[in-house]
Amino acid sequence: MPNTKFPVAAIDAVVNIQTAEALSHRPPDRREFYVEKLGIDEGTFNGISLEDMLQRMDEAGIEKAFLVAPKIGRQGLPAAYHLPYQVVADAVQAHPDRFYGLAGIDPFEGMDGVRQLEHAVTELGFIGAHVYPHWFELAPDHAKYYPFYAKCAELGVPIQMQVGQSLVYSKASPMRSVGQPITLDAVACDFPELKLIGIHIGIPWHDEMIAMAWKHANVYMGCDAHAPKHWPQSVVQYINSYGQDKVIFGTDFPVIDFARAMRDIAGHGFKPAVLAKLLRHNVERVYGLGG
Repeated sequence: MPNTKFPVAAIDAVVNIQTAEALSHRPPDRREFYVEKLGIDEGTFNGISLEDMLQRMDEAGIEKAFLVAPKIGRQGLPAAYHLPYQVVADAVQAHPDRFYGLAGIDPFEGMDGVRQLEHAVTELGFIGAHVYPHWFELAPDHAKYYPFYAKCAELGVPIQMQVGQSLVYSKASPMRSVGQPITLDAVACDFPELKLIGIHIGIPWHDEMIAMAWKHANVYMGCDAHAPKHWPQSVVQYINSYGQDKVIFGTDFPVIDFARAMRDIAGHGFKPAVLAKLLRHNVERVYGLGG
């Protein structure tokens, strides 16, 4: 790793593939959101190879990445799409020392979706599940998720879910913000053996997310999708103190560029031991990666 600023090589727990194959599944109306609203450069938006992404990771000091195969809404509805699991599985197979796979879920697929999730874990080697509640306008404690939670608990894999305000990704289908972190409370009580990761910090309800991670041994915070420079002070304080074992690093690339994330994190002046936990050790422990 060329970057030597950090005590460990980082693991990014939330990354989106930007290859031409992956983007072929994305609806054509996303430019306004990614480029005009978030400021993602045209080259990245239009697609980069896995090798290019790995080079960017290397330059930032990020050794490994969890690649998401998202299920964005119910298929057939405006703005919805599902990235086939096989696209991520092929990327992992091509670079098994750098990538891991996460299986997106659609709660409306019911038991068929549960079987797809099981196949992804047992046959394709995926290490966890991932869901965007706002794309289904169902809060995380809705009953439709429970078969998926039960399967994740049975398989022993964590599940990531977006918490906090959602944005308008497509004017054809604006979605309500249903991901209040307090809704993880019932899930954590009902599935104490299931590891739940509230990604995207939970802004503007980030203090709720801190409360849930503090209350439940099986609940963690993912600090992706928001530039670390702009993390709320309570989140920075939580990471640097009593929450140092409960927060997992991520970028939600391309939403946050790898180099920018690492540069911003360095600016917070975290203690070296805390930084090692945030960037690597916590995610290794939660996902059972060893090392």
